[in-house]
Amino acid sequence: MRLSRYFLPVLKETPADAQIASHRLMLRAGMVKQQAAGIYSWLPLGFKVLNRIEQIVNEEQQRAGHIPLLMPTLQSAELWRESGRYDAYGDELLRITDRHKREMLYGPTNEEMITDIFRSHVNSYKDLPLTLYHIQWKFRDEVRPRFGVMRGREFLMKDGYNFDLTKEDALHAYNRHLVSYLRTYERMGLQAIPMRADSGPIGGDDTHEFLVLADTGESEVFYDSEITDLKFGDREIDYDNVEQLQGVLEEFTSRYARTDETHDEAVFAKVPEERRRTARGIEVGQIFYFGTKYSEPMGATVVGPDGARTPVHMGSHGIGVSRLVGAIIEANHDDKGIIWPEGVTPFDVGIVNLKQGDASTDSACEALYRELKAKGLDPLYDDRDERAGAKFATMDLIGLPWRITVGPRGLASNTVELTSRRTGESEELSAEAAVNRLAEIYAPVKAAAFA
Repeated sequence: MRLSRYFLPVLKETPADAQIASHRLMLRAGMVKQQAAGIYSWLPLGFKVLNRIEQIVNEEQQRAGHIPLLMPTLQSAELWRESGRYDAYGDELLRITDRHKREMLYGPTNEEMITDIFRSHVNSYKDLPLTLYHIQWKFRDEVRPRFGVMRGREFLMKDGYNFDLTKEDALHAYNRHLVSYLRTYERMGLQAIPMRADSGPIGGDDTHEFLVLADTGESEVFYDSEITDLKFGDREIDYDNVEQLQGVLEEFTSRYARTDETHDEAVFAKVPEERRRTARGIEVGQIFYFGTKYSEPMGATVVGPDGARTPVHMGSHGIGVSRLVGAIIEANHDDKGIIWPEGVTPFDVGIVNLKQGDASTDSACEALYRELKAKGLDPLYDDRDERAGAKFATMDLIGLPWRITVGPRGLASNTVELTSRRTGESEELSAEAAVNRLAEIYAPVKAAAFA
């Protein structure tokens, strides 16, 4: 993409009502525009990041054997009355009456609807196990929406639902989701710690939240510092292997890590004092096992091996896709702007032309642009007739991980400057070497996407 043809409405001043870094930077970088309290339009740069995050979530869900579908945003109130949640959910549920006086709601989650789909089409245990998921816009009528996309009213969410014959099978599905989530977050450059949590209005006894440590986090968290040394890495996983997945669960949840809702001071005191940590965390996902909470009242049963009907065991598993954009920025920024990890960056590299209109620099930038695209990379070429300082400020603000600077002085010695946004370190290389270096850097990112 050429910046002269792109829609990137950056702001020089920080909006007065933006309280945290991600909100400030998303507005300043032209990623979003607020349309109403807690409701945002996603502008091209923000939408591109959102799509990259969504792509990673999709790939890891399907790698784990989960099947995508798409459910509507509006749901029938009758389904929620069947489960008993219509009146119990509270004022966050946006209730709607259509022109025919039918009661509807704008879904904050989809346990009832997916259970209705399942009971309508699945009859035998032979069709299990089954996990269905979708990525869909949700709405919760927050009393005080704040912090930009971190606590909005409308948000994009991946929610998945497993259906299993037994509790043991359903807990394997729980482990499958935990492992897939660990892979998902690491691909985004995040360390998201699974913490024992409260189930809230979803229900159930087994649940973990995934939290990213950040000073602006809404939750107080208590943990053993050893957990921050754990990395999932590129280990090979067989999602059908019960023992392997149980081992990963134990590895990542055996150390103390809890949110304030489930914190137990007596248990925490058993952690060696030098490893006890208290911090703030941003929730970016949660997994639940809730057994037959929905299947029993809604009649979601299958014929078992003994010929008798039995309610299926269920769980639900969510990732806050739009919230992740804010969480990634909270964990990756400085006083100049955003610092995107390579896995989610909107563009892989920025090209800065220091002397727009000069035949040699224009030609060199055009050649770089073509060569980067030929390597499968996605460059953003700043071809505007602007001062160098303004171009650098824009690149720093929008946070592309790498920048190639092209100017007459470097071209005189057949070099360009390759700069890391994260470290600020620069290196003079030939244009060919710079392209090859970037191809090497992004090779693991591209490989993970297609593995």
